[in-house]
Amino acid sequence: MISQDFHQFLRQYRELHPEDVLAVREELESGQDATALVWQLAAQNRHPLLVCERVRGIDTPLVTNIFASRERVGRMLGVAPAGIHTEYQARSRRLVAPRLVAHGPVLDSVVQEGVGAGRVDLRTLPIIQHFATDRGPYITNAILVAEHPDTGVGNMSFHRSTLHSANEIATSLHSRGHLWRLLQIARERGQPLPVAMVIGAHPLFMLAGAARLPFGVDERHVAGGLLGAPLDVVRTPKYGLAVPAYAEFVLEGVIDPEAQVPEGPFGEFSGYSSDRSTNNLLRVHSVLRRRDAVLVDVVGGNSAEHLNLGRIPRESEMVEKLRERFPSVTAVHYPSSGTHFHAYVAVKQMRPGEARQIMLGLLGWDPYLKTVVAVDEDVDVTRDEEVLWAMATHVQPHRDVLVVDGLPGSALDPSASGIGTTSRMGVDATRGPDFDGIRARIAPEALARASAILARAMV
Repeated sequence: MISQDFHQFLRQYRELHPEDVLAVREELESGQDATALVWQLAAQNRHPLLVCERVRGIDTPLVTNIFASRERVGRMLGVAPAGIHTEYQARSRRLVAPRLVAHGPVLDSVVQEGVGAGRVDLRTLPIIQHFATDRGPYITNAILVAEHPDTGVGNMSFHRSTLHSANEIATSLHSRGHLWRLLQIARERGQPLPVAMVIGAHPLFMLAGAARLPFGVDERHVAGGLLGAPLDVVRTPKYGLAVPAYAEFVLEGVIDPEAQVPEGPFGEFSGYSSDRSTNNLLRVHSVLRRRDAVLVDVVGGNSAEHLNLGRIPRESEMVEKLRERFPSVTAVHYPSSGTHFHAYVAVKQMRPGEARQIMLGLLGWDPYLKTVVAVDEDVDVTRDEEVLWAMATHVQPHRDVLVVDGLPGSALDPSASGIGTTSRMGVDATRGPDFDGIRARIAPEALARASAILARAMV
């Protein structure tokens, strides 16, 4: 059984894969130093789990870059990287209801505004600034938990958050997903929306927070499916929201549907610092914290971690949808170079025009996508250079490019309209039935000999 304790996860991972963890013992001067370390490592094509033992200004160790490696995500799910999509979908479909427990580490310290001598002061929380262009320090691993007022069905989703005052947080619901819908229900009833912000928990709980689900399906049940056991939860003291018993920090409060406060800019997945925001205000009434808490951070911007965490659930859903409808699809990949806006799909076409139909399906199903490139099955969609080669040698723009305009897209796309509408493009980079050319190949035995020669030469 998987331990739901992040500390246990980290200990076990360091024991099993010490080569994939980088511990920095030198004190970092600021939170931006951690971001800078991730960027410098990525430039060397290295994506280790990063443990920063001392960061000036915060009183806990910082652990970040957890999702930067697909191999590491595969290890969490017990599969090779190629099996992530299938395994994620299979586990997330096995919904497992949470298990209420009497106590958990997150209840080690509970400060409740107005109860006893309780006084909430969020300035004591470990929060770092990730980019020089950010408004200030941000909580990047903020999973907001809310429950439907009538059914009690929960919703979990990530929302960038920054301090507004000692007991208030500015946050953005710019995705206008299910939390936004619950906030509109609260507005119609003239009530604030109770929420709990989970900051740090088991990585599979974090993956559940990024899941794409119909309204009315509870991500806490998905967390149970990913973990293979019920998520252990405790109730928050004021509103009784079910949150992970092994969380590092939980902030309980309400989002005021009518209050607006400045939020942003913040370094987003597009690679730009964005001030497009719903500018919502969260008033915090309770702070729950483990005695030995660590700051479990998510690297912002267009980092490999930020992109993988958001797109693995999306990719998994799209792969399943496409293969159910189109058996000719052999591979799907969302490249880091395209942030969340590009996707590549490999196709073994059974009839002319099928690649176009597949691209239209993907462009219609995923609201973030702007560009889909279809290639033949022998093109490696995980390598940008292979896809660009297919585009260079197979595409005639007047014939192979289709464009659809005026569709809803991501509000964080800096090229989109202020309300997030965008055009979308499909590029058919398959060879087609009349293509005249044979791909140059090297015999496998020659490649094997070359590998052996190089191995001996490097000894």
